[in-house]
Amino acid sequence: MNRPILSGGKKVSGQKKDNVAAYLFLSPWLVGLFVITVGPMIASLYLAFTDYNLIQAPEWIGLENFTRMLSDQRLHNSLQVTFTYVFVSVPLQLAVALLLAVVLDRGVRGMAFYRSVFYLPSLLGSSVAIAILWKQVFGTDGLLNQVIAPLGFDGKGWISDPSTALGTLVVLNVWTFGAPMVIFLAGLRQIPSMYYEAASVDGAGPLRRFASITLPLLTPIIFFNLVLQIIHAFQSFTQAFVVSGGTGGPSDSTMFYTLYLYDRGFGNFDMGYASAMAWFLLVIIGVFTAANFVASKYWVFYDD
Repeated sequence: MNRPILSGGKKVSGQKKDNVAAYLFLSPWLVGLFVITVGPMIASLYLAFTDYNLIQAPEWIGLENFTRMLSDQRLHNSLQVTFTYVFVSVPLQLAVALLLAVVLDRGVRGMAFYRSVFYLPSLLGSSVAIAILWKQVFGTDGLLNQVIAPLGFDGKGWISDPSTALGTLVVLNVWTFGAPMVIFLAGLRQIPSMYYEAASVDGAGPLRRFASITLPLLTPIIFFNLVLQIIHAFQSFTQAFVVSGGTGGPSDSTMFYTLYLYDRGFGNFDMGYASAMAWFLLVIIGVFTAANFVASKYWVFYDD
């Protein structure tokens, strides 16, 4: 009568040991989650309702930081710049990524090499080094002006001109098409070739096959890339900071929302207001993400 109880006790004891071992292995991640992510988020949420300048203790002011945003014209301008950047650069980036993915999917010789080369900008595009290089390329004496000068075009400081400064950052974001291109390429490889063969027998040309087969079957991948790239674009900071020297110039034409947030928090030590701006950005990204998921019901098609 005692043996089953003893056996069961050993089994429970073994499960407890396994659980302890699992938590020990998970402990570095759990510490990082609560100390580096959850803890600062909770602190930031509290600071969003306070007046805090890093020197004095936080003073509770309620919703004053959020109501202050309504009259902050520089914040409104940073939102306009950021929205323009997101709405222009993300569609262009995805279009270039999809085009190159379709080309590579045709079986180009040395595709592994081209895939690696095209993916490289995604790894380097957000780095300080590339931002500095971009500033040199589009400067008054930069590479772009040296190329177009023999063609009879007058060069200018593309980054120092308010009408073109944001465009240079859009081009930089489009240049980092590697990550969505690889995802598109993986999706194209999953489309059965029999669909294209049947369409060819029916007399459908390349454009018709692309519009009627490739795009509909690739819509889940397009949706996935769209959500990821929109989130990434809203969080862009390094490029604008380096190119403008941290000022968002010229004339605030490259003043991204994240750059203005940095300026308020670390330039003016207005940490309470910066925390409120950070949470407002989270709301903006959440709204756009939710809107994409709602709209996906009307244009994303799944096999099931």
